[in-house]
Amino acid sequence: MQLNKNAEIVHGKKQIFTELVVAAHQDDIEIMCPQAIIKGYQSDKYGVIAVVCADGAGSPRTGKFADMTDEDMMKVRRVEQIKAAEIGDYSELIMLNYTSKELKDRSNDSPMLDIKAIIEEYRPETMYIHNLADKHPTHVGTAVNSVKAVRALPKELRPKKLYGCEVWRALDWLSDDEKVFFDLTGYEKLMRDVLDVYESQIAGGKEYCTAALGRRAGNATFSASHGVDVAEFVTYGMDLTPLIEDDSIDIKEFIVKKIYDFANDVLI
Repeated sequence: MQLNKNAEIVHGKKQIFTELVVAAHQDDIEIMCPQAIIKGYQSDKYGVIAVVCADGAGSPRTGKFADMTDEDMMKVRRVEQIKAAEIGDYSELIMLNYTSKELKDRSNDSPMLDIKAIIEEYRPETMYIHNLADKHPTHVGTAVNSVKAVRALPKELRPKKLYGCEVWRALDWLSDDEKVFFDLTGYEKLMRDVLDVYESQIAGGKEYCTAALGRRAGNATFSASHGVDVAEFVTYGMDLTPLIEDDSIDIKEFIVKKIYDFANDVLI
């Protein structure tokens, strides 16, 4: 597998590659895709390939991290991501180490080609990316590169399912019949453990672990107004599979339709 010269592969303990998660930053995988981590954790049937596209240089920092250079922060976040992969029992961790600018540049095909090569190498059954309504531009750039990467492959090499996940915008606004419901009940400790390793972010003023667990608890309770809770923790997905089944669907029009569906749901 040929990747860009700055990419790094950290091998896990098992050779099972069914779930591919492609995220922008270190800690995004643990925030957006606990469902894949849980599915692959200590499993002899499922395994996670975790791909982090950005180098982690631009993260905010305070406290003991306040005076760190971008290069120092990249090293810290690399170590944290590897530790999360070890705790989560990932089959493979791949860090592509692009700048955010490179990931947002629609004329730069290199990230897309790397993701395409990874899919060809591992042949995952299911793929998870950032949702197309995420408000972080690097997340959206990574998601668009991911869709393009799948579309660059013949149909027989594509994952069977593609889901967009929650980070910088929740998906509770989707119509109920469009939400993909992932039940995380019983895995609170694992979900907490893989996020608690990101000291550079937590000490830097972003308590992602508490926030992510709170969102998932909120999803579980507020998912239905006329029934009792059926789960303790839930994360939502946006089903993006139509985009890799029909290449004629415009990516922007796809998400615009979902926004209009939400508007119609509210107005009716």
